[in-house]
Amino acid sequence: MKEVTFIRQNIDKWHEAEATVESIAEVQPMDLADVYLDITSDLAFAQTHYPNSKITRYLNNLASALHNEVYRSRRQPWSRLLTFWSHEMPLTMWEARRELLLSFIIFVVSAAVGMLSQLLDPEFCRIILGDRYVDMTLQNIANGTPMAVYDGNPEDAMFGMITLNNVKVSFFVFALGVFTSVGTGFLLFQNGVMLGSFQTFFAQHGLVWESALAVWLHGTLEISAIIVAGAAGIAMGNGWLFPGTYPRLTSFRRGARRGLKIVIGTVPVFILAGFIESFATRHVEWPAALRLLIILSSLTFVIYYYIILPRKRINHNGKTND
Repeated sequence: MKEVTFIRQNIDKWHEAEATVESIAEVQPMDLADVYLDITSDLAFAQTHYPNSKITRYLNNLASALHNEVYRSRRQPWSRLLTFWSHEMPLTMWEARRELLLSFIIFVVSAAVGMLSQLLDPEFCRIILGDRYVDMTLQNIANGTPMAVYDGNPEDAMFGMITLNNVKVSFFVFALGVFTSVGTGFLLFQNGVMLGSFQTFFAQHGLVWESALAVWLHGTLEISAIIVAGAAGIAMGNGWLFPGTYPRLTSFRRGARRGLKIVIGTVPVFILAGFIESFATRHVEWPAALRLLIILSSLTFVIYYYIILPRKRINHNGKTND
């Protein structure tokens, strides 16, 4: 690549990096690290192809300034943890808002596919859920305890098992982004079809309300966290598919860092969902109003933390909305 072309393609990014150094107090540590990673990547390229150029010296000075700020901006562990949950996660979710919307659309469409398939073929759920699970549920329905599946193990053992499984699923959804966002999209589709057929199966047995109260008591948080993890995987996959003005590997690393931050942020949500499923979902005798209140509270939290708070954070930082 000719030097002039290299400069033309990256000059705007370098100017943004200069602005980052000048307004360092308003920059989150992880964002600063991303800028530093980009500049050092460009510096390595320039040192290889234009070792004696002024642009190489310029990038070296810029990288040095960023390096100093990266290590100067280190915070104490507890302060760093608080900042992560209150600022970094919301800002990262704002950056990944398109991926979150896409993940949500994929899940909703796949759930509709599962519902329609179950309506057209009442045996479809056996393909998705397995004969053993369906036969067990039919027996529970016949016994008058359709939600007995949530009462089959001790609460504490169930809590550990469910939480671990949900966290594993979320990281797997994210990890499939390595194979481009198609891999993550496929797993989202699979989970959506499963949910759609599962709920329709209960509806076909006259248990719409009872199953909805039980499933969504914990499922509001659990399903929302899976959709958020899907956004993380799509962010990583799109970094590889759509690098923009960045080198493909640099774009992939940026997407992976952003995605990893998002999926780590889902862990407490899965822990809370696992707690509710283990200790609350089994209590079908609880008043419907109480269970509905838990569902609406969970939904309010999801909407606020993943949609409203990111917008508030970005407006507070004085950044421009797209």
